[in-house]
Amino acid sequence: MYQVLFKRMPGNEDLAIPKRMTEGSAGFDLQAAVDEPITLAPGERKLIPTGFAMAMPNELEAQIRPRSGLAFKHGITCLNTPGTIDADYRGEVKVLLVNFGSEPFTIERGERIAQMLFGLVPKVEIEEATELPDTVRGAGGFGHTGV
Repeated sequence: MYQVLFKRMPGNEDLAIPKRMTEGSAGFDLQAAVDEPITLAPGERKLIPTGFAMAMPNELEAQIRPRSGLAFKHGITCLNTPGTIDADYRGEVKVLLVNFGSEPFTIERGERIAQMLFGLVPKVEIEEATELPDTVRGAGGFGHTGV
């Protein structure tokens, strides 16, 4: 078990810290910490504050992902998905939303706008090599294995 600390930003005492909506949920829902409603026009993107900062162990990263309901019903999704929050970041967590829908969409204070998942970050050692071991695939890239 890993401990992640959440700190509310001033003026956001009315918002819940991120939480799982069901026992089996992988992600923690994030709420919009906007002072007044923000409308995203079709094709528009905005950075939406969540009202908290956090501290997590170096073995973890947090990933910001879209909420499927917002994407399906309104075309609202996250850019740079999944967005990575590094363990040493201590600023306010923000979500980059975009409206791919055909209608303007208004984000209200406290609305669930994204989800955050935590993942392990393996310790990796990079070593330069003059040769790489062969594989069956070799250098086959995009579309190499079929459709």
